[in-house]
Amino acid sequence: MAETIFKLNNPSLCVAKKRSQKTGLPPGTPVLTEENTESSRITILDYDSKEFTEFEPKSIEECIKYVKKRKSVTWVNVDGLKNVPMLQKLCDAFGIHPLVLEDILATDQRPKVENYDSYLYIVSRMLDLDGTKNRIRSEQISIILTPTSVISIQEKKGDIFDSVRNQIRTNKGKLRKSGPDFLAYSLLDRIVDHFFIILEQLGERIEFMEEELVSSPSPKTLHKIHRMKRNMVLLRKSVWPMRELVNGLERESKNNKKLLKPGTSIYLRDLYDHTIQIIDTVETYRDIVSGMLDIYLSSISYRLNEIMKVLTVIGTIFIPLTFVTGLYGMNFRFMPELEHPLGYPAVLLTMLVLILLMLIYFRRKKWI
Repeated sequence: MAETIFKLNNPSLCVAKKRSQKTGLPPGTPVLTEENTESSRITILDYDSKEFTEFEPKSIEECIKYVKKRKSVTWVNVDGLKNVPMLQKLCDAFGIHPLVLEDILATDQRPKVENYDSYLYIVSRMLDLDGTKNRIRSEQISIILTPTSVISIQEKKGDIFDSVRNQIRTNKGKLRKSGPDFLAYSLLDRIVDHFFIILEQLGERIEFMEEELVSSPSPKTLHKIHRMKRNMVLLRKSVWPMRELVNGLERESKNNKKLLKPGTSIYLRDLYDHTIQIIDTVETYRDIVSGMLDIYLSSISYRLNEIMKVLTVIGTIFIPLTFVTGLYGMNFRFMPELEHPLGYPAVLLTMLVLILLMLIYFRRKKWI
């Protein structure tokens, strides 16, 4: 899946670096802020209740000509933002405002919905979890909803919409019998559902980290905690605005019945409920991960205390033994014990008794 991987401790620094490229330019100037994007590729999926067509146009002119003559629902999907002139032609053909194109190319947008009377512009974040690096990858997806079509624009190839495409191909569910508003809802619903998958994967890793914190914390554990905290920050920045986005679409369904049919509002309410569930789970995980640092410090402190306790007990036991050996190591000629035949065993026995008495005392005090 296409991604923007935040490797910095503060992801906002990455945003500031991207934004600096647009300083001083007039509003609506199309500037591509994402350096790692791919060449643009267009696919069209056109359908109604009886038939569907799926193909890849050879040029942007063929795409525009095909979409404008169709009366069925048309889904135009663009992968890659590198071909800015092509995107500009596409937006001009559909009467898309230059500010929308500017937001499409600026891939650090916050999820939102904007009403331009004849169409709705929706921005969302499509997330995926990189299993090898244990990082969340974020990609901006822009959706333009018109009365007859849906235009989705992604940073790179690869997405999570295969289930939506399969529903159209197999004519299962309500999708083929509904308008473009239901298609836009289906895309957003797939994005939100994928959040649940990411949260499940993160939940399993958090459980493993908790067990590791208690049993055998190490510097690697600390790195895992910081990486998880960055993941939770990115997830929170993507999920919280989704609540406003879905809520805004629900309001639009009451005011703009040309673009959003009344029957779609029921599904939007369900999508809103899912978003609230995700937000609650994210906040719970954030609290757990924030507490992991305290648990790590407590575990390290406990282990250090255990080590110091063992060393202290050993040192305390050897203090009287050192005194005894030091006493009989003095070079005095007249020491009655030196010439006694049982002197050596008596001293060893005394030292052993001292060790046993000290161990019994430590045990009763629960120091060991």
